[in-house]
Amino acid sequence: MSSIGKLMKQAQRMQQQMEQVQAALAARTVDATSGGGAVKVTAKCDGTLASIKIDPAAVTPGDASMLEDMILLAANQALDQAKKISTEEMGKVTQGFSMPGLM
Repeated sequence: MSSIGKLMKQAQRMQQQMEQVQAALAARTVDATSGGGAVKVTAKCDGTLASIKIDPAAVTPGDASMLEDMILLAANQALDQAKKISTEEMGKVTQGFSMPGLM
């Protein structure tokens, strides 16, 4: 088989694996909390937020800015964890794939 044919087969296998990993990542979640657990954010490893839970005791009139900060902190932590997992999993798929002349 020609090297182009081998390269095409390798690329097709990698594409199939990437699609499988992306589907698995869309179903995988991570959690992050802030404010001692007052705010809990769940993010999917595809980079989207799945849920935000707020302890009713954390909702006090006149203190909305602190609650907003806790939500932002937890959301960023959850998305960061999800991104790391996604990068690791996708790296496993592309590991060893070399495109002559490009890498």
